[in-house]
Amino acid sequence: SGSASPDGTGEDDFVFRITREEFMQYFFDDLALPHLVRTQLLPDAPEWQSRRAGFISEGTPTNLHVVRSMRTALGRRIAMGGEVRHRLRELEARLAAALREPQIPEMTDGEIAQLKEQIELLRRHLGRIPFLDPFDLRYRNHVRVPLPSAKAVMFCLMDVSGSMDEARKDIAKRFFILLYLFLSRHYQRTDVIFIRHHTQASEVSEEEFFQSTESGGTVVSSALTLMYEIIRERYPSNQWNIYGAQASDGDNWHQDSAKCRELLNDKLLPLARYFAYVQVAEEDQNLWQEYTAVRETHPNFAMQKIASASEIYPVFRELFKKTTAPLT
Repeated sequence: SGSASPDGTGEDDFVFRITREEFMQYFFDDLALPHLVRTQLLPDAPEWQSRRAGFISEGTPTNLHVVRSMRTALGRRIAMGGEVRHRLRELEARLAAALREPQIPEMTDGEIAQLKEQIELLRRHLGRIPFLDPFDLRYRNHVRVPLPSAKAVMFCLMDVSGSMDEARKDIAKRFFILLYLFLSRHYQRTDVIFIRHHTQASEVSEEEFFQSTESGGTVVSSALTLMYEIIRERYPSNQWNIYGAQASDGDNWHQDSAKCRELLNDKLLPLARYFAYVQVAEEDQNLWQEYTAVRETHPNFAMQKIASASEIYPVFRELFKKTTAPLT
């Protein structure tokens, strides 16, 4: 009723709800895979785009182009009545001269009446020309054209070594769950390759990636090497947009961290559109130091730290925000 509550409590008269689809839309708004390009036409399931293709004389009312239709009608009226108007102006001029100067030229009353009759016939003829004829209507024409498909593959590389305690693994898994939901929501033609590694790397299923408890030592380069091998065997870079996302605490053998930098510099980044590294630890590790050198020379490489679960979403948005900057 609008009156104040005497005890300071109450309930609103409405409930606000959004659908899961709306939530996902807002959650991943303004995010995109960086530098994604369309690479090839797919004959089996091409993507289509509607494009303007001039004007046609038949169509639906919603596609009616008013300005073009009026322009066509004006041109038709000029073409159909041009000669008649020219003749009408001549007769009107003769009539005006005869009425202004009755003796010059000499015209009888009958000739003047005949002149007026001719003028009236010409005016009626012009009046019968329709202002807008169905023939004049013009409609916007749209055609469907096939588009190259933006085929992409995302490699998810997760460190499951002994130095990755339960809290760090939880952060890494949450980050990859967010990435997987984002890809599923926005990109239908995207393969996701899951790679877990300790001293050895292996390609696993989605279920194994998020639920397996296997652990061991740390050789980060094993995951990068496996990623490169899979690319060579199944994902040629001239047909696929290649992406990588890696999560680790950064604790690695010093010699192997240098090898990781070489693998990124020489093999992976020349093939990849974008590679994101997330360190799930605050303190600097030798892998972070090596990757810092990679970031300075490769604009398609990004790195961030996540020390707590509250930082996952802000970091994710920073890594995959839309940008118009060209890939150089």
